[in-house]
Amino acid sequence: MANEVVLLDLKASPFAARVRIALEEKGIEYKSKVEDLSNKSSTLLKMNPVHQQIPVLIHNGRPICESMVIVQYIDEAWSHKPSLLPSDPYRRAHARFWADYIDKKIYPIGRNLWASKGELKESSKKDLIQCFKILEEELGDKLYFGDESFGYIDMALIPFYSFFYTFETLGNLCMAAEFPKLVEWGERCLQKETVSKSLCDQKKVYEVILQIKQKLGTE
Repeated sequence: MANEVVLLDLKASPFAARVRIALEEKGIEYKSKVEDLSNKSSTLLKMNPVHQQIPVLIHNGRPICESMVIVQYIDEAWSHKPSLLPSDPYRRAHARFWADYIDKKIYPIGRNLWASKGELKESSKKDLIQCFKILEEELGDKLYFGDESFGYIDMALIPFYSFFYTFETLGNLCMAAEFPKLVEWGERCLQKETVSKSLCDQKKVYEVILQIKQKLGTE
């Protein structure tokens, strides 16, 4: 069977961006099929009947869902290529812990900046700032979260760099002033072609979020 790789994709999705970066890091050829989440394709509904969300990686007709699960699958399925996860068990567990933290905090809290008003929006801003403080502390003086080289934690977080302008504008904050190390890290990651070609432009993400705000009535 041909080694066919298809990604059910969405350019502005930070979760799909993770998968695009992983595929690029491994040098895997794939076909991107962009989904319209307001009119989901029969392929998406069939391949991810539980959540009906992107991204979905379809490898030789078999679907894998959830972005970081997909990243781990890519790492294991193409194990002859450079590893995305550390080989040391402790560092592997450490990387998974921080990826899980990012998953549970950044997008859910950040979403409240555009999906809410008043006190909930303000409390979400405070929570988001606290999350970024914790992440900046974890980064410390390292070049990347995985020390000297771009790795699993970086892959989990860097798609949210595309949301920094949105967080700044809707949260009335300055990322460079509040989190200079994170901003420098983001710029460093963008110097990698695998990252820069996979991320959505910050202003385009903001345009998408404004459309969502309009639909939710929170503009």
